[in-house]
Formats: sequence, structure tokens, C-alpha cells
Amino acid sequence: MVEELVTAGVALACTGTVYLMAAARVVKQYERGVVLRLGRLVSEVREPGFTMIVPIVDRLRKVNMQIVTMPVPAQEGITRDNVTVRVDAVVYFKVVDAADAVIRVEDYRFAVSQMAQTSLRSIIGKSELDDLLSNREKLNQGLELMMDSPAIGWGVTVDRVEIKDVSLPETMKRSMARQAEATRDRRARVINADAELQASRKLAEAAAAMSDQPAALQLRLLQTVVAVAAEKNSTLVLPFPVELLRFLERSGLQAQAQTAAAEAERDGVQRPAPAAPRASRTAVEHGAEAALPPELADLPPVEDLP
Repeated sequence: MVEELVTAGVALACTGTVYLMAAARVVKQYERGVVLRLGRLVSEVREPGFTMIVPIVDRLRKVNMQIVTMPVPAQEGITRDNVTVRVDAVVYFKVVDAADAVIRVEDYRFAVSQMAQTSLRSIIGKSELDDLLSNREKLNQGLELMMDSPAIGWGVTVDRVEIKDVSLPETMKRSMARQAEATRDRRARVINADAELQASRKLAEAAAAMSDQPAALQLRLLQTVVAVAAEKNSTLVLPFPVELLRFLERSGLQAQAQTAAAEAERDGVQRPAPAAPRASRTAVEHGAEAALPPELADLPPVEDLP
């Protein structure tokens, strides 16, 4: 009798041990347990720690409640300004309702991944290239709103979405490089022109100040000579003032005018007096005949001479 009781106790202990091993579950701190009893959801979600289920009847599914980092594969699309780009991103999400994540969607990770890809393609089509390159914060917020709305029904919340990289065609990269170079060249030219304008204004003010004091120009000339001579070179540059050149030019013109006047006066003095008008041949002949002496008056004419 005692042996039978001992055997029964041992068998009961073994059965209880097997039952405990089959029914005992441990839920980790970052997990929640969802129990399905005969296919139906048990309303109570198992908290972290040790828990028991009914073997064969219950099925426990553990759901990770940590933030999941999921990379989104690069998506190729055409922007609103007709530029082909490849954009990849990363999504940060977590489960907030373990029961909905198990019941409402077959695989919430796969669902979030597909939704992220489609949302990224949609954002690419609605945005311009400049927005993708410089206004990523706004695009990230738009992606987060597009993904968070349907994910709430799955017991998932999207914590953050970040656009990681934007790949451009090589032709577009070269065009952007030329555009940036042209922009910088334009800025350099504008700055140079502004500097020239300011310098010309200062030079005009200096010229006005020097015109009031003629000695200032001579002092400036001496300062220039001292500055050039301080460089220890064998070349000496002596700038001529513009007023000196103008003075020399006026002096040369006056000298030429005086020379021309003197030559004209000399030519007027040496020029002979105009000859008297010649008398007619007949008058001359008659005058000649009248002026002949008596002894030559009887000579024959010239035509009758031998």
C-alpha cells in the first residue's frame, strides 16, 4: 500500500513538473505577451515577468516593444521638375498595442516597410529637386505623417523618418557644379565692381581735396617716389602729373602759334610789290616811236630789214 502511494506521488510529481514546464513562460522587460486561447484573443496582455498558460489550449506570442530601426531600400523616382533621383531613408517605429500588432496585421514589420517605400515614392513625385537637397526636414515630417496615419490601426506608431541619401545622375551633378561655379563667379565680379566703385569715389574725394591745395599733389608725388625707392630695386618710376602734361601741351601749342605768326609776318615783308599792268602792244609801239631819237626815226621797219 505504501509503495503504491509512493508510486502515485512520484507520478503526480512528474506530471506536475511536466505541466509546469509546458505552462511556464517568461516575458522579458521589453516584451508583451498576447495569449490566444483556442484561437480567441484573451483580453489580458501578459506583462513582463513569469506567467502561466494552459498547455495545448493557449498559445503565447511575444511582441517586441522596442523602437525598431528599419532601412528603406533606395527608391527611384521623378521629381516634380522632371529630374530622376534615387532616395533612400530610415524609419524608426515601435509597437504601442501588442494585441493590435498581432491581430490586425499579419506582419507589422513587412507592412511598415512596404508603406515606407510607397510613401517615399509619393514624396519624391510631389517634391522638387531643391527641396530634396535643402529642405529635408519638411519632407521628413511629411513622410512621418503619411506613415503614421495607417500605422496607428496596426498598433504601431512611427517615431521618426529620415531621408538618408539622394543620388543624382552624373549629368545633373555636372550641371549643378557649373551653376555653383557661375554663381560664385558672379558674386566675385559684383564684389570687385563694388570695390572699384568705392575706390573711385574715394579717389574723386581725394582729387577734390588736392585741387583745393595744389601743394598736396607735389607731396603725394614725393610720397610715391619714397614708396617706390623703399623696395630696394634698381628701377625708379617717376609719375608725371596730368597738370604738367597739360601745361606742356598748352606751351607747345602757343609756341607753334607764335612761330606761324612770325613766319607769316616775314613772308609779308619779303614779298615783292605787284607789277603794273602791261600796256597794249600798239600803245607801246606808238610810245616807242614817239620816244625814238630823230636820227633813228628814218630807219625802215623790222620786217623790211634783210
